[in-house]
Amino acid sequence: MKIIASGAYQTGADGQNALKLANDADLAALAAEGAFEGVERIELDFPKFTDGRAFSQAVLLRRRFGFAGDIRATGDVLIDQLVQMHRSGFTSAVLAPGVDAAAAERQFARYSAFYQGDALQPRPLFARDAAPEAA
Repeated sequence: MKIIASGAYQTGADGQNALKLANDADLAALAAEGAFEGVERIELDFPKFTDGRAFSQAVLLRRRFGFAGDIRATGDVLIDQLVQMHRSGFTSAVLAPGVDAAAAERQFARYSAFYQGDALQPRPLFARDAAPEAA
């Protein structure tokens, strides 16, 4: 996951075709309209750390709508949320002001594997490395 310090980020500065979605956006309607076609990055906002609707949006974008581009978390993004964000389908995050980027990177070293499947790897751990049985 790409971690971006809050002071080092400006919306649209990287030239990517980006779409910023509201937390109450109807993803099914947007997908039906073709709003995700040609979009390289979708930004999902966390207005406060207790509002987790963007987690659900990221999972839906990956699993149901097959979005393969960058899903970026913005807003009140805290270190404690980063690993779960990554497992939900986020590929980058802009940290909240005052959050140390180096400390954020260390979160991923603490949790190197998970038993359950997630948005990026749907198979559980026991099914990933199992060799197919000989018939």
